[in-house]
Amino acid sequence: MARQEIDWDSLPSAADLFGELHLAEQAPAPRAPDAPRDSILPGLTICAIAAGAAAWLAEHYHFPIILLGLLIGLSMSFVAREPRSHRGLDFASRTCLRLGVVLLGFQVTFGQIGSLGPEPFAGLVGVMALTFFAGVIAARLAGQSSYTGILAGGATAICGASAAMALYGIIGRERLPQTQFAITLVGVSLASAVAMSLYPILAGYLQLSHQQAGFLIGASIHDVAQAIGGGYAFSEPAGSYATIVKLSRVALLAPVVVITGLAIGEPDSGARRTLWRRLALPWFITAFFAVVLVNSLVPVPPVLGSNALALSKGLLLIAVIATAMRSRLDLLMQTGLRPAIPVLAATVVSFIASLGVALLLL
Repeated sequence: MARQEIDWDSLPSAADLFGELHLAEQAPAPRAPDAPRDSILPGLTICAIAAGAAAWLAEHYHFPIILLGLLIGLSMSFVAREPRSHRGLDFASRTCLRLGVVLLGFQVTFGQIGSLGPEPFAGLVGVMALTFFAGVIAARLAGQSSYTGILAGGATAICGASAAMALYGIIGRERLPQTQFAITLVGVSLASAVAMSLYPILAGYLQLSHQQAGFLIGASIHDVAQAIGGGYAFSEPAGSYATIVKLSRVALLAPVVVITGLAIGEPDSGARRTLWRRLALPWFITAFFAVVLVNSLVPVPPVLGSNALALSKGLLLIAVIATAMRSRLDLLMQTGLRPAIPVLAATVVSFIASLGVALLLL
């Protein structure tokens, strides 16, 4: 049988190995599939677990929960080295913070503020102003930036960690490193914890009346729960009055944040904004006002109010932990405790001014 010749020219080029290699070189490289978008879940989940641990320790060892959250967050700062955690940490430190501030509005009504009376309310505003500027002046004397003083004075004058985080949202990490912010939070939490134990004893030693003690404690202790607890540690009438005074301070959070934002401007000094946009409130402050208004006009069930307070504390705790995780411990060691000096100065001024108003007006 005769051998049949193969006509190589009639075969398709796909059978040619050289042709395959040539076409492969000329063809465009295949597109890689789009990388999946980073999720907020890794960072947010870690913050939630740390918040649960802080809550358990606070309940069993009777330690300030915000301070525990800060310490746990600082000890877990290595989490921020993982890029996949960044979106979750940013979400926790910003969005959770703002939602927590909004929910604080369920604790305040305009009727409570009005029941304080014009003279005590004016005295309270004066105490807050002195406290705020004491933090700013002490920061300058300690060689710190004015933003550190604004943060320390505002947190001490209003409602502790909640006010500090709201003001930090206005100041921005571009102007104040998160490390200094974390130190301020630690100082505010420690000062509030010490004041809750010490101020009722001092009020009794000074033989203050129930109303005077309530004003002193409500006007000078930073954290809401600790101010109310310190008031009731003195007496039940003092606790009721301390609650009204403290919630009046919380209600003034929105005006202080707005005035601070107008005074310091935008983080980017090159950005020019119209006057009406500069006067516009941040959305979470507007929502805070709206919640206070609803709470004042519509009877809110106590269960809803207590659940809103618990949720607000949880969201603020998560925000504190996320901020601490993003802090650099090497910078913390370099700065030392100097950023805590404005908190100490503002705390002392707040106590002295509150005591003076209590003795003069009540």
